[in-house]
Amino acid sequence: MTDTGSPGAQNPEAEPSAPQQSDLDYMINLLFGGSVVRKDLVKAVKGNAIVPSYVLEYLLAQYAASDDEATIQAGIDAVRRILADHYVHRNESELVKSTIREKGRHRIIDKVTVTLNDKQDVYQASFANLGLNGVIVEPATVKANPKLLVGGVWCICDIEYFHTDDARVVPWILGSLKPIQMSSFDYEGYLASREGFNTEEWIDLLIQSIGFNPEMFGRRAKLLQLVRLIPFVERNYNLVELGPKGTGKSHIYSEFSPHGMLISGGEVTVPKLFVNNANGRIGLVGYWDVVAFDEFAGKKKRTDKALVDIMKNYMANKSFSRGVETLGAEASMVFVGNTSHNVPYMLKHSDLFDELPEAYHDSAYLDRLHFYIPGWEVDTIRSEMFSSGYGFVVDYIAEVLRAMRHTDYSDRYQQHFTLGSDISTRDRDGIHKTFSGLMKLIYPNGQATPDEIEELLRFAVEGRKRVKDQILRIDTTMAAVNFGYSDKTGTWRGVTTLEEDEYPDYYQARRAQTEEDPDPFGPAESSEEKGEAPLLPPVEVVPQLFEGHREFQENQRGISYETLLMPYLLGASEISIVDPYIRLAHQGRNLVDLLALLAASKDPADEIAVTLVTKEVRGEYEQQHLLMLKDIQDSAATVGIQFTVAWDQTIHDRSIRTDHGWKLLLGRGLDIFQKGSGNQFDLGSRRQEFRQVFAFGITYINECKGPDDDFKH
Repeated sequence: MTDTGSPGAQNPEAEPSAPQQSDLDYMINLLFGGSVVRKDLVKAVKGNAIVPSYVLEYLLAQYAASDDEATIQAGIDAVRRILADHYVHRNESELVKSTIREKGRHRIIDKVTVTLNDKQDVYQASFANLGLNGVIVEPATVKANPKLLVGGVWCICDIEYFHTDDARVVPWILGSLKPIQMSSFDYEGYLASREGFNTEEWIDLLIQSIGFNPEMFGRRAKLLQLVRLIPFVERNYNLVELGPKGTGKSHIYSEFSPHGMLISGGEVTVPKLFVNNANGRIGLVGYWDVVAFDEFAGKKKRTDKALVDIMKNYMANKSFSRGVETLGAEASMVFVGNTSHNVPYMLKHSDLFDELPEAYHDSAYLDRLHFYIPGWEVDTIRSEMFSSGYGFVVDYIAEVLRAMRHTDYSDRYQQHFTLGSDISTRDRDGIHKTFSGLMKLIYPNGQATPDEIEELLRFAVEGRKRVKDQILRIDTTMAAVNFGYSDKTGTWRGVTTLEEDEYPDYYQARRAQTEEDPDPFGPAESSEEKGEAPLLPPVEVVPQLFEGHREFQENQRGISYETLLMPYLLGASEISIVDPYIRLAHQGRNLVDLLALLAASKDPADEIAVTLVTKEVRGEYEQQHLLMLKDIQDSAATVGIQFTVAWDQTIHDRSIRTDHGWKLLLGRGLDIFQKGSGNQFDLGSRRQEFRQVFAFGITYINECKGPDDDFKH
């Protein structure tokens, strides 16, 4: 199917129109000029060149790292010329070889891998797209760039041609080689410039650097994206992300940094990953900061038991054995894969690691994981999610992140909070590494307020708890852990995962089933079968409505007006809705959804009076606003709802009040649902409970209770 989601999809050479520069973009260019680039330029110059983003951004940084439109356009043209003249397409390799022969010397951009020919005692290079092999490389070049030996490096090379009559001599000569990555940067300048941004602005800059538009993400969604970067700033960090297809799980590890290596899960071997005992050569973990395993999920995938055992030891102890010798390495391990089922299905029938190969579905291996990114919370990537704002040149931020691997911020929470006493050493390690990584990314100077620190600590605890709770399903001999922390006053603050809040019955059920009853849902004997008198029909009990405050987390599902609001509105004949922001089309649709539920719940012959108290829109969109409200009024009248609007420019708080005594304080008003994909066939566009929500709170108050009523609940 043809992608028509973005304007440039049909023509990759289309010139990107200059977006309106935001205040944030102005600040980014002011404080990081020369180290940032407009993120939509990569798509403009890429064409059909199959190269990582960091290669293109390296070139853009040389020619288009500016906010001056004329400079940007000249830079785009220059990069396009460089790619046209020097990038090697596989299907044009013979043409490039001919060019080298005719000119005698030609510069190319290609991925270079080096091997040691121990029979001739020489290093030989292979060029991925050009198709050349056996090209002699000087030992000094290999020593300066050891990654050439493991996985290969994108380089700018000068290739020469000199033919001899000796058939054993390769006619191709490597004149020069320059890896496409920065040679130096100013880390102190990075820290100083960070001080010019507040926390929200800085997070948005990081999200734009990844390539996404921060306006399309809530705070929790942004933090989930940043967790993907932790393996680059933390040594030996073990991360897993399982979720639906198309959420960008592997993008960062293949495109974002020249220090990360993405390999297919099926291509992993002990020699490739750790050490080749035949020649003593160290594998990927010895040279790369991050080794990511793509397509890691798959129950029936064949796995090497020896690899699993070595990986367990490495993930726990940062070391592996080569015969009698023990070697250490600092590479972080990332495992990404797709899930086949939704969360409640996995919780009901197995666990959240259900998709892993059998050899990895093991409590000893899983206990080495520091954080589980819930991939089902991450939106499927859509064209409008990409950024046209400014972000760090990938090569620059990659070097910054690498420099941070030498610092440790894992103790920065301890002056304000204390982890629960029954949290194990391994649990603490996971929490500490995640917390330290997020601190380095968001507060690189190590300074943050107690509230800012608590946000990151809570997030780190949740990610490790998600791992541990699933291990408890697999290995019931492990003791349950009370995850949380205390503040300086001794107040305990428990932490739950989002799935635990959404599906409490399924989340806890399997452990109870294993420990207490092998089949709690199996058939039970009737009272007649037991010889007992039959039970009397149950007395219908009217449930008492909850009073008090409830909080809901960002990305939570299973929430709708039907369950959240309607129990408190049933039976009311007059309802007042106070919400200053019923202005945009989606806010009007939210209101219509509530009115439709009210209409469906009443007797068709009855009428309900609903008054909306809101702010008047003035200016360009005033008429459009009034027409929307008039349409709602006319539609509501046909189903017995008398809808009226009252204007109040002073209101700020949001609430609903009924004539039978209930008052509902709404933190975000009716606007609690995140924007969906816009796809008319998305189930979330039809049923609210299938949509993700923003973080919000709601307080239920019964104003009809007398002074002697019991307010305990």
